[in-house]
Amino acid sequence: MRHRTQGSPRIALGCALMAPVMVLTACGDSSHPLASEPYDAAKRVSLGGAGKVHSGSTPLDPADPLVVSADSDHDQITDVVVVDDAGRRLAGELSADGSRWRSTGALAAGAKYSVKVSTEKSGRPGRASMTFDTRAPGGKAKKLGLKLGPDAGTYGVGQPVTAELSRAVSKRAERRVVEGALEVDSSPKVEGSWHWVDDKKLHYRPKAYWPTNARISVRSTLSGLRIRDGLYGGANKALKLRTGDRVEAVADAAKLRMTVKKNGEVLRSIPITTGKAGFRTRNGTKVVLEREPFVRMQSTSIGIGEGSADFYDLPVHWATRITWSGEYVHGAPWSSGSHGAANVSHGCTGMSTENAKWFYDTVRAGDLVTHTNTEGEDMTVFDNGFGEWNLSWEQWQKGSALHDGPTPDQDRGERERGSGEDEDSEAETKDAKHARSTEKNGSDLGAERDLGGAPADSARLRPGL
Repeated sequence: MRHRTQGSPRIALGCALMAPVMVLTACGDSSHPLASEPYDAAKRVSLGGAGKVHSGSTPLDPADPLVVSADSDHDQITDVVVVDDAGRRLAGELSADGSRWRSTGALAAGAKYSVKVSTEKSGRPGRASMTFDTRAPGGKAKKLGLKLGPDAGTYGVGQPVTAELSRAVSKRAERRVVEGALEVDSSPKVEGSWHWVDDKKLHYRPKAYWPTNARISVRSTLSGLRIRDGLYGGANKALKLRTGDRVEAVADAAKLRMTVKKNGEVLRSIPITTGKAGFRTRNGTKVVLEREPFVRMQSTSIGIGEGSADFYDLPVHWATRITWSGEYVHGAPWSSGSHGAANVSHGCTGMSTENAKWFYDTVRAGDLVTHTNTEGEDMTVFDNGFGEWNLSWEQWQKGSALHDGPTPDQDRGERERGSGEDEDSEAETKDAKHARSTEKNGSDLGAERDLGGAPADSARLRPGL
């Protein structure tokens, strides 16, 4: 009895183990349709554009969508992969009944494409491989040039990526082509988005600051893509950047101190002076643009003559620039009695020469400087340096042509320009308008002023700029 009781479970277990083996054997049965060798579907599918079947010798028009069709009611298309000789994959959609695949992305002009099609007939898989060329742009076609920035190197975690176009692009459909071809990758990976500054300029930033010690690669797949009639993307060089430590400076104009942190650790608290009444420093977050060991600052550049109590002509050492109109963090020994005690400058952030030298040596382009409690205007987003961190992520995304809804300046651009062909004129950018306005008025608040009695220098004051 005891022996039979022990033996029964063994028999049941053996049967349980044998059943899956039989199932697996059935799955590997060569009689199953999916187990057979794929049939040659090359003669069962065709490709073309604008209702025309590709003959194999005539290049396709890149302005037309690519269409891959099943020529038989018995064949269904299950997958299509289209890649050009530059490695760019063409996006597309498959119809619900599997009879047709249609591209949703833009074809590049003057390119060679390979097409791999997967089909199915009565449960049997089929494969087809084809190639085709696209027509090169006509002799009168123009190329859209692209310049990526900043220059290759190591930057602070607040540094935006920039893209400058050689021609204006204002219509949303055209912007989608351009923006969709601008790729930014980073390690570690972060979420980010492009934002159209105007018709010829885009900036890219992550949702939050870049990670420390990140590697960033930027490239364009715009070459050969049709932007509009007569305008195609041109070739350009890829860009590689790196970030360093996270260095942040917060200048509190009410407390008259600047706190500098590196990777979250406080390095130094510095007594400062910022803009006085009438010359208040801008509130908000700015990005270090450049560092200059010496700058000569003159009040006559902004219309303050020798007879004025605010006249100055002074040598300035260890100047870290944070706006193009002239806000700096720099040494200000002439106002040493006011450091940590009163705001007496014309817009810049003044401190002792020793602290200015330390700050100069500690920061790099792309590091962050935030001013609070200045009673001044808010830092603008684009026209005076990099003020993009003053926008929320939701506000920033609205400037993308790939984001739902129009970009902030899109409707304006389309109303002003109308026809896309007229957009090739060298339209003036917002930055240029701002610069000329500043030169004309000479009174940009808290910008081309400084020195605790001496305005900060501006780009146009420096020889050669």
